[in-house]
Amino acid sequence: MKHKVALIGFGTVGQGLAEILQARATALEVNSGVTFVVVAVSDLLKGSVYQPDGLDLGLLLDLARRGERLDAYPDGPGMIRGWDSLTTISASQADTVVEVSWTDVKTGQPAISHVKAALASGKHAVLTNKGPIALAYHELQAAADAAGRLLRFEGTVMSGTPSIRLGRQALAGCQISEIKGILNGTTNYILTQMEAGTSYADALASAQRLGYAEADPTADVEGFDALAKVVILANALLGAHVNLTSVPRQGITGLSQADIAAAAAAGERWKLIGRVTRQADGTVAASVQPLRLPFAHPLAGVSGVTNAITFTTDLLGDVTLVGPGAGRQETGFAVLSDLLD
Repeated sequence: MKHKVALIGFGTVGQGLAEILQARATALEVNSGVTFVVVAVSDLLKGSVYQPDGLDLGLLLDLARRGERLDAYPDGPGMIRGWDSLTTISASQADTVVEVSWTDVKTGQPAISHVKAALASGKHAVLTNKGPIALAYHELQAAADAAGRLLRFEGTVMSGTPSIRLGRQALAGCQISEIKGILNGTTNYILTQMEAGTSYADALASAQRLGYAEADPTADVEGFDALAKVVILANALLGAHVNLTSVPRQGITGLSQADIAAAAAAGERWKLIGRVTRQADGTVAASVQPLRLPFAHPLAGVSGVTNAITFTTDLLGDVTLVGPGAGRQETGFAVLSDLLD
């Protein structure tokens, strides 16, 4: 089966997906019976190109590595250059639109508009941007349901580690009463370093040198990144209607070496925990805050930039998933898993 894909955005994640599709083409066809064909790529900075019979992923990746625009792609049958993102979405003969562009997390744009356009034109939508799902999940899911198409967003929480799929599919027969996790690798790395005796400032500087933290680390260390993921988990997995302003949030900047030492002396370890809990009355409470966990807790042993999530269920008890929460290949795989779905 041939499945045509339009990529909106060709940065780190888009290129990561292209590399995977190129390397795994034969295995995907043999094992899954599907041939993924990228027919269009549109990027705000790199330009756009569309070819109805499919684009050569190797040529696209070569252009990106050389820093050249997509307009330099060789001529071919039916070739069209210069479409903007919305035209690419509506006019390309794709089955699925993969939205991996840069997004303003305060507004969710332009990704929200991209997803709506994809669904309105009869295409499935896959995205890795947290903003649209954190800000407009119920609206977008309703649009997908009305269009009879799928909305998939595995990469928005824990990258390629399948936290969304675990909660939605593997645990579908269970009642989930609580979800709690280490959802930000940067803060987990900093806390791990602090427990080893490094000061907060030095641990942050190390995270920035290694590329784990941005020059402005506010989104990570003040808990905003984890907050968006908690909102996604609450709304998409527990049917809540929480938003970014209604969930209490506290980062790790208030923790001192004395706090770290006191926890260790008590057999506990600080972690920045995103938490979603179904209350006795059926409502859902959510929060992001540093918590002291006993050494024996499965989340307490997760160190460095690794992410982890624990689902508390009625039939299985606690189920914990541990894996990477970021990365080019890892997030590219998240998109692949959604495409296969």
